This record gives sequence, structure tokens and C-alpha cells, in this order.
Amino acid sequence: MKGLDAFADRLDPDMYVVTATADGERAGCLVGFASQCSIGPPRFVVWLSKANRTFRVARRADRLAVHVLTREQHALAELFGGHTGDDGVDKFAHVRCTARQDGAVVLDDAPAWFVGRVLLRTDAGDHVGFVLDPVDSGAPGAPAGPLLRLSDALDISPGHPAD
Repeated sequence: MKGLDAFADRLDPDMYVVTATADGERAGCLVGFASQCSIGPPRFVVWLSKANRTFRVARRADRLAVHVLTREQHALAELFGGHTGDDGVDKFAHVRCTARQDGAVVLDDAPAWFVGRVLLRTDAGDHVGFVLDPVDSGAPGAPAGPLLRLSDALDISPGHPAD
């Protein structure tokens, strides 16, 4: 739809790394479709592509971890956005991370993160929205500069086709 393309081309959303763990399998990906979706109670939604391995793990997970990155963390964004576990890359072997008792995996170098309990999964076409109830959060690295945005990540080649 031409009108929607013109609208979307003007946006420059924050980028997030979403991690999921289920049945002993862990995955993570770079996400540009995400937003707070309720104030009271607080809720956040992340949209994962059905073509993504992280989606296949997340649909079995009861919690997801959502991390913000700074512009200086482009290499971390490239790791999670440009590779897929389907090609044999263990992204977590290349980062400092903590496996939590609740099953979530948190990236230690993220300036801020939260873990959310999955309340709802909603199919919206080529992406599925995971509505999250935040249950824990952290900001281990004090403010570390501007957040990574879509315009900062345009040079990252996706690890899988967009659709």
C-alpha cells in the first residue's frame, strides 16, 4: 500500500534484541517492531517474524527478555540481526549473558532490559505479536549514549528473508 509505505518510511523506531528460551533451546534476534502498549497495567508488545528461529522458540516460551542497545553496540545488533541459529551460529557463545532461574536469558552488556511473561500471542500476518507483562528489569550500565535506531541498523543484512 503506497500510502502506508510513505508513512512507514518516515519512522525511525528503536531497535531491540529479544531473547527466548524453551525446552533447553535458546534464541535471540534484532527487532524493530516493538512498543509499550498499555500504561495500566504496564504492557509491552514485540513482533517476531514467523520466518525467524527466535519466533519458533518464543512460541514455546513463557517469558521473553527485551534489551535496548546503544548506537555504539552495532556489532551486537549485527550478531543478533545478521545471523540465525538455523545457520549453526550460537549467538550466545559470543556475548556475556546470564541464564536466569525463570528461564530468561539476559544480555549482560545491554544498558537496559526487562523480562516479560507472555500474556498473549496474536497473529498479524507474517509477524506474531507477543504481549508481555514485565516481571523484572535492570539497567546495569548507566546511561550510555543514544539508543540504536532503525537508521543505525540499515546496513545489517537480515539473517533470513523479511517474509
